[in-house]
Amino acid sequence: MLGAATNVATCELFDISPLSLRLEFRKTMHEKSPPRAILITGPTASGKSALALRVAERLGGVLVNADSMQVYRDLRVLTARPTEEDERRVPHLLFGHIDGAENYSVGRWLKDFGATLDALDRPAILTGGTGMYFKATLQGLSDIPSVPDDVRAAVRARAEGKTPQELHAELREVDPETASRLRNTDPQRILRALEIYEATGATLASFQGSRAAPLLDAAHTPAFFLAPERPALFARIDTRFDRMIETGALNEVRALAARRLDPALPVMRAHGVPHLLAYLDGRLSFEEAIARGKADTRHYAKRQFTFARHQLPTFEWLAGENAERELFARLETAT
Repeated sequence: MLGAATNVATCELFDISPLSLRLEFRKTMHEKSPPRAILITGPTASGKSALALRVAERLGGVLVNADSMQVYRDLRVLTARPTEEDERRVPHLLFGHIDGAENYSVGRWLKDFGATLDALDRPAILTGGTGMYFKATLQGLSDIPSVPDDVRAAVRARAEGKTPQELHAELREVDPETASRLRNTDPQRILRALEIYEATGATLASFQGSRAAPLLDAAHTPAFFLAPERPALFARIDTRFDRMIETGALNEVRALAARRLDPALPVMRAHGVPHLLAYLDGRLSFEEAIARGKADTRHYAKRQFTFARHQLPTFEWLAGENAERELFARLETAT
């Protein structure tokens, strides 16, 4: 996501040579038809975006975003969105197209991706770290009704000033099944469940039994999960966070704070945002804000491993020094 520097760092992480891979891959990809889409995910800072960029270049494809924070235009640096240099190399779609004041759901993303996929005449290289986007793509999404704007506004007005724990207790009263599946530190999903109940009089759990047809057939869609060794990954996360601070992340958060958005919005909960806001408000030291931002990101990476292990059964895990070489080899046999 950080241009040429990131591509080099990714190769160092997996200890491979991108030039040798391209030379080996060149002949096969010219002789075969590529799949409609290739899915590449992994924990944050695993190098998936740099790899996806090279795959898109080799196949003449486009990169399509599957990261719930990189959809927001407000946080290019802090969410490690592709650089302008990267965007000139291949087309990039669904990146930075949503204003931070909007609540962009999985359902909206799936609709946007479906329209994008239908319009493409070249391979879509879907990459990002939001596991639910990949799960919805291959397994379908529950048919949950939309919530009218006035209902959403009313629920959020009542929620203002309440802690996530208090909101979770309210949800437990009306939808104990959903409450049991949600962490009491996740106000966004708690509010979503409360909005569904307010709008329909039915629980979110009651709508989750039926699913719409998936956009892609998992049996015929190459899908990969990059899984580097955790010590190397965590070191990379810390280094990248420092680089983000050096290249303007704090200014992005300062501009976001000036907008006085609802703190429950997804963009306000992007990794690093709450702690940097606390620093700007004088509630944390600069050093503590950075330390907490790094720790949150490392914890998120652990959750990404867990989600993929349990929710993305068709994804092939690639780890170690041969990870990228194995991915290209799998694409050769799949196309």
